[in-house]
Amino acid sequence: MSATTEIRRPVPPDIRARKGGTPLVVLTAYTTPVARLVDPHCDIVLVGDSVGMVLHGLPSTLHVTMEMMVLHGQAVARGLSRAMMVIDMPFGSYEESPDQAFRNAARLMSETGAAAVKLEGGEHMAGTIAFLTRRGIPVMGHVGLTPQAVNTLGGYRVQGRGEDADRIRRDAAAVVEAGAFAVVLEKVPDALAREITGAVAVPTIGIGASADCDGQVLVVDDMLGLFTAFRPKFVKRYAELGQEADRAIAAYAAEVRARTFPAPEHVFGEEPVRK
Repeated sequence: MSATTEIRRPVPPDIRARKGGTPLVVLTAYTTPVARLVDPHCDIVLVGDSVGMVLHGLPSTLHVTMEMMVLHGQAVARGLSRAMMVIDMPFGSYEESPDQAFRNAARLMSETGAAAVKLEGGEHMAGTIAFLTRRGIPVMGHVGLTPQAVNTLGGYRVQGRGEDADRIRRDAAAVVEAGAFAVVLEKVPDALAREITGAVAVPTIGIGASADCDGQVLVVDDMLGLFTAFRPKFVKRYAELGQEADRAIAAYAAEVRARTFPAPEHVFGEEPVRK
């Protein structure tokens, strides 16, 4: 392939067609540099509303605005050339009515170039998902632990244990029937995630679910170990960049205080006199 050959990026029907195939690789990104890092390795890059907690220091995703999602979506889009971009609809931007959801989803897609939106909720959001998909808005569903409903759920707890499993089954079936091209299963028991994966016709994307899901998603900052204190059970650390950064910053601070940085090779002399 020549350097000038345009790469065809996947679109939602391509992702749906991956059901039961090679697992889909999904990571979040919120900035252009990180998007460039994950792009060669991912099928989908998610501009998640987790940006509020990861980059803005907010206590939950409930405070994330449309303006924040547009800003970070535009930044991520500038760093992608291979992966498909999906963007989260923030809390309060789609729950009021299907019309509200369409206006905000259309804005996110038109202003960022995202190929699809993701929204949280099961049976109660099925009508909205159907409304969007009939009007050309591809939707990725999200059931199980839905962080925007954390106050209703009583915290970031595993969902679908015991009798509650049937609720998750109904939610997954409802969003798929409504037209979602894929569905995130977050923090549900392994066996339930496997059962749902086998039952629905679209790919399931697991996070704290099962290796038998059709794909996996993690917050990139978590899997890179940028936050040393945050270690949820479902995150594997593939690096410890937070510790590396701490050591590097400490070394810089020590050299500045000792006046060993900048060294002679880091400063500039006088311009040579031209004769």
